[in-house]
Amino acid sequence: MGVFVFLPLVLPLTALPIARLAGLHLHPRTAARLLTVLSLVMGVCSTLCLGLLGVIGTAQIPGNPLPDSWSAPEVRDVVPFHEAVGFGSIALLCAVAVACGATLVRHLRVRRRLRHALAAVPRERDVAVLPDRTPYAYALPGRPGRVVASTAMAAGLAPDEYRALLAHERAHLTHRHHRILLATRLASRVNPFLRPLQAAVAFGAERWADEEAAEAVGDRRLTARAVANAALLTHRAGGPHTPPGLAAFAAPGPVPRRVAALLGPVPAAGGWPPAHSPAGLAAMVAAAGTAASALSAVNAAVALLLVLKAATPL
Repeated sequence: MGVFVFLPLVLPLTALPIARLAGLHLHPRTAARLLTVLSLVMGVCSTLCLGLLGVIGTAQIPGNPLPDSWSAPEVRDVVPFHEAVGFGSIALLCAVAVACGATLVRHLRVRRRLRHALAAVPRERDVAVLPDRTPYAYALPGRPGRVVASTAMAAGLAPDEYRALLAHERAHLTHRHHRILLATRLASRVNPFLRPLQAAVAFGAERWADEEAAEAVGDRRLTARAVANAALLTHRAGGPHTPPGLAAFAAPGPVPRRVAALLGPVPAAGGWPPAHSPAGLAAMVAAAGTAASALSAVNAAVALLLVLKAATPL
């Protein structure tokens, strides 16, 4: 196998072109789901690869509880420079565990703090308007999920624009976008090469909610105007004031791209453009790259696992 055991660690480099192709030519819903699956598969394979490399590289340490056969020369020859790779993999695994743990703790802490802040708002209302001079609006998941908006945001938008804002945030809750945002954020902590996918999924989730809002209010130009005006309000107030990790109306993602997309034609509902069109060809390349990257990562990780299994005495 040689250096091919490192494929799960470096294949996420293909994430950037795949994310760009998917974002340009696929329906936002399809792109967000496709890239989330790819991010999770590559993140899991990267973690598995680091664990197996650590096992092989450190199995020869005296007193190690691992089977002696795992330190056999035939097994260690699978991984070049096994000692350095093993200790380095263990160090990286520890760093990954700390980064993922910190991300989860921060996510849960933010949600708990926001839930506590909304304790006085009646639960039967799915929209919580908080008296605040800072304009913001975001979707707070939970049971039940709530749309949170400040009085400054409600006052700064026209009534029909505010209706589009609420439809946008309800779409985030309906489709549980907080889950895919958290999943891709954790995957990017596992392997930094997956950060382009995290950014692409965050933007795709916003575009997905934009399309849902435009359908709900029946006016794409109105939704585009609401996105632009909400962004202007937050910019004048000194930037976005959205809790980290939650979907928000004016962020994340380049607002001009969202507005331009809403002013353009409606994305194909089927998700895949015609195969004979340039967009269809690009979508096929993105899908093929996704499948090839995921399968290669899985193959390398599983092959290394099979080597250890074959070396394990019955």
